[in-house]
Amino acid sequence: MSLKTRTTAWIENITPSIEGGRYPVKRVVGEELAVEADLLIDGHDVTSALLKWRMHGEKKWNETPMHEVGIDRWRGICTFIEPGLGEFTLETFTERWLTWQHDFAKKLGAGMENLGLEVEEGARLLDDAVKRAKKLPGDAARLKELAAAMRASTLAEVKSLTDLPELFALMSAYADRSLAHEIKPPHPVRVDREQARFASWYEFFPRSAEGWPDRGSTFRDCLPRIDAAKAMGFDTIYFPPIHPIGFTNRKGRNNAARSETGDPGVPYAIGSPAGGHYEIEPALGTMKDFEWLLKQIKQRGLELALDYAINCSPDHPYVKAHPDWFHQRPDGSIKYAENPPKKYEDIYPLNFHCADWRALWTELRDIILFWARKGVRIFRVDNPHTKPIAMWEFIIATVQAAFPDTIFLSEAFTRPKMMKALAKAGFTQSYTYFTWRNYKQELMEYCQELTQTDVREYMRGNFWPNTPDILPYGLQNAPRSAFMIRILLAATLSSVYGMYSGFELCENDPFPGREEYNHSEKYHYKGRDWDAPGNIKEWITRINQARKSERALQLYGNLHFHHVESDALLFYSKVTPSRDSIVLVVVNLDPHNYQGAHVDVPLEHLGLSEQQPYVVHDLLGGHRYTWFGRRNFVGLDPGAPGHIFCVERG
Repeated sequence: MSLKTRTTAWIENITPSIEGGRYPVKRVVGEELAVEADLLIDGHDVTSALLKWRMHGEKKWNETPMHEVGIDRWRGICTFIEPGLGEFTLETFTERWLTWQHDFAKKLGAGMENLGLEVEEGARLLDDAVKRAKKLPGDAARLKELAAAMRASTLAEVKSLTDLPELFALMSAYADRSLAHEIKPPHPVRVDREQARFASWYEFFPRSAEGWPDRGSTFRDCLPRIDAAKAMGFDTIYFPPIHPIGFTNRKGRNNAARSETGDPGVPYAIGSPAGGHYEIEPALGTMKDFEWLLKQIKQRGLELALDYAINCSPDHPYVKAHPDWFHQRPDGSIKYAENPPKKYEDIYPLNFHCADWRALWTELRDIILFWARKGVRIFRVDNPHTKPIAMWEFIIATVQAAFPDTIFLSEAFTRPKMMKALAKAGFTQSYTYFTWRNYKQELMEYCQELTQTDVREYMRGNFWPNTPDILPYGLQNAPRSAFMIRILLAATLSSVYGMYSGFELCENDPFPGREEYNHSEKYHYKGRDWDAPGNIKEWITRINQARKSERALQLYGNLHFHHVESDALLFYSKVTPSRDSIVLVVVNLDPHNYQGAHVDVPLEHLGLSEQQPYVVHDLLGGHRYTWFGRRNFVGLDPGAPGHIFCVERG
């Protein structure tokens, strides 16, 4: 064994840490990052520890002291103030000055008088600090004065001098770190903007914006739909692909193998004589029209998310320019996509491991950079689990290096470990299994996994009750109350959620035998009356208003479930660390029947007293109730299947 270091310290069991620092933990700007670790120092000397952080590429570290929170367990807190890739490390060392101060005070307190050598040892520690303070002459001069004063003082005077706050500050600033131990390499931190943690998405097809069943809308026709989404309280408008749609093997209504005259095709079959991923579908307008619409969206205080689907129709320019980027059959033809028994003859999947893979990956990265330069900063990525994880690491890292505020949503309805791997690789948010979690126990177990385990350090669940591809069985032919329940759960269990248009109209007609919409607008224009009777737009609006008024609903990892005496009722809280926002949510999971039961309010968790009454204000219904103690009764009818209670304290 070679002698490489003489450090006296050991650091282990760092949290949060994703696979030993291989992948970044995620935070948003201004959010606390609390780091803990086991710190060990040989001997009995006084230990100091520092949490150090900076943005990647910076030379200077920010530092804050760590404090012991258990036997050899230390904790420190830092925050990042700009989006991008950051990093943190820990440093621990023996505090020679504090150790001397402790030992000197102990000997003096024991009545020992012959302490001249001890005083000289202390003064020499100050002499050493003078050398370390040479860049600040004022500090160096003051330390030199204090060292001389020690040597000229009585023991009692030395004790008073060493207790000076000024001397403590100087010796802390110029501590001897020659035997310090620092974690290397640093642990990465992905710092996102607030929109990564708190957002409400509204998805609609621009071509169906006006709701005409027999003709399409353009970008110039989208403003009423965007204004309606804003009025409901959504802040992110999400478009499925807006690129040219192929003609070869174009799908017809309800995924018919052949289209009829006038069928608009599937937006995910990208590429036509009009171009590919850099161009606009002519039926929607021009690039100028898109730029105009993007400006209108931003002027309304909203953001636009674009769908990034790596699909190519047989008419895509890549097919002629780069046939080697696709899967070749033995006869030289290109394979189309299929998921037996489904066939997608209108789509050619790319071969991400072709001989020219580097150029392909770079081109796919450049597509996102193109739209980012146009002003788009949010991308929903279609089926990322069917592409190489290494490719996503490359694409996301390089895009965010150029545009640190870029957000990526992973549409990976797939195996749990793959979803987590994609989150580790860099995706900002992820679709989740919430779409299929309906019952109390499974909702609790799944949400606890997402928000109360280490998964929350790197994966943010974006809750969607429906998508253009998925009409869950729980919503098929379901009553209005079922839609009210699902949107309330999505918007309050997670701080980031979304819904696909038509949900507010309680559209519930399924394709027979499948979790899909009948007459899906993926294949044709969708006729809608956006103000149809029975809609739940007002309910959604009140939910989004509650989310914006209560900061507790804007945080992700603060979800806690509590006991309620009914399997049909779900009871949970979200509370800010300072308890300036306390929210209790009760939801009736039964869309058909009234349910009532006593809830057990966690008074100690909320900072409430057993003796004092408190008021709960229902942000959905507007009513206020005075509650006493832990056990209080709640009854919910399917017509108003939930409460969002704001706890008001006098």
